[in-house]
Amino acid sequence: MKNTAKLYRMFTDQHICPYGLRSKDLLERKGFDIEDHRLSSREETETFKQEHNVETTPQTFIDGKRVGGYDELRAYFDLPPAVKTGTTYTPVLAIFATAFAMALAAVYASSGTIMSLKVIELFVAFSMTILAIQKLRDLYGFSNSFITYDLLAMKHLRYAYIYPFAEAFAGIGMIAGLSGYVVGPVSLFIGTVGAISVYKAVYLDKRELKCACVGGDSNVPLGFVSLTENLFMVGAGVWMLWKQM
Repeated sequence: MKNTAKLYRMFTDQHICPYGLRSKDLLERKGFDIEDHRLSSREETETFKQEHNVETTPQTFIDGKRVGGYDELRAYFDLPPAVKTGTTYTPVLAIFATAFAMALAAVYASSGTIMSLKVIELFVAFSMTILAIQKLRDLYGFSNSFITYDLLAMKHLRYAYIYPFAEAFAGIGMIAGLSGYVVGPVSLFIGTVGAISVYKAVYLDKRELKCACVGGDSNVPLGFVSLTENLFMVGAGVWMLWKQM
């Protein structure tokens, strides 16, 4: 016989609580029969919270005892917290992994092989372009973070607004096969300034900062991955200029 749980969650025409859906899914995966009580209005939700002296929904009850919200439900099943806190490299690593897969796919589609230097070239180009998109989503937020460590942006704030466009231009220019004399200097310049700035902030000044590489709202720590991004751009600039000679 399955255990039974009572779940109270907000489910209205205007709002379906995501944590209510997560709680329901978790209970189902744990083999529970669920008495799913949908709170179909904000008034009904407020009444429920007052009656049970709780501040939030969803709320789960097992064996007649209140377990609590989604976080408490996960703890009940000895599961770790659902949301990671603190800094993480996950966003930028996801971008690099996706860009590499795209590069492999593009080269394979055009030549039938993945054993080509073109894979590396496209990987860098795709990475730069995707990272530029992340910055362009919120230029103000990006610039607020960027100016705290980039040496040129500290002196000339408008450079923080130019940088994402320059990065996008370099990445897209590489994909399009534009002249190395046009694209190479841009990539080389922003990559060199960026690498020097990151090295100074992290390894010389020992500052603990968040990297603006994936946008101003990220929790990516400024450090090795950030330096790697800039070295990619330096390498791409040198490579494009060398190919043109």
